[in-house]
Amino acid sequence: MIHSKFLSLFLLPGIYISAQHQFQINDGSDHYKVKINVENCDKEECQGNATIDLYEKKTSKLLQTLKSDDLNFYLNENQKPTVNIIQLYNEQSPLIFDDFNFDGTEDLAIRNGNESGYGGPSYDVYVFNITKKQFVLSEELTGLAHDNLGMFNTDSERKRLITYSKSGCCWHLTTEYSVLPQRGLFKVYELEEDATGGEKVKVTKREFINDKWITNVKTYPINEYYKEN
Repeated sequence: MIHSKFLSLFLLPGIYISAQHQFQINDGSDHYKVKINVENCDKEECQGNATIDLYEKKTSKLLQTLKSDDLNFYLNENQKPTVNIIQLYNEQSPLIFDDFNFDGTEDLAIRNGNESGYGGPSYDVYVFNITKKQFVLSEELTGLAHDNLGMFNTDSERKRLITYSKSGCCWHLTTEYSVLPQRGLFKVYELEEDATGGEKVKVTKREFINDKWITNVKTYPINEYYKEN
């Protein structure tokens, strides 16, 4: 069982389990109830081929069925899945509901294996298409959730998507993207922390301001920097 390292794991109400590796999630979304059928489960973990049935809350009508080749996730002490939890290096739920493209509609990320950085969780990311009234796979957003350290974070106030990557113990990169209508992702910020020298940290901030990149570089003693940050 994974234990929390950075954030306290919280559980949403209305989640319960039935037989045959079937889980029903009632309160993970504002608009949908979910039924998960997954191939393999033991006392701590489920994995393998899975189907995710989405039902409209208002009508209880089946809206869409999505699939995952490996819906890998851990069970809590009550043998239940979590939902909407994203913890760097720790718990990441099988389903994440949020508005990833900031168009006012709820989108969905579905865990699919462990193909992100350092064998971390990877996700297929679907955005809701109002015209089709269906969830449609976004290759760009799915790429973000495969090429970095697990699922990206969503900052709804600033309308930014935030990714994290690393190389070994001592080099970290935080990247922020804005989502431009009809154009897709646009990188607007990078924070690079390079402590590979051992005694100092070289901190490079890059921001896209007024149609150009502004770069600021500072160096800090390693103990001083990580004590403050």
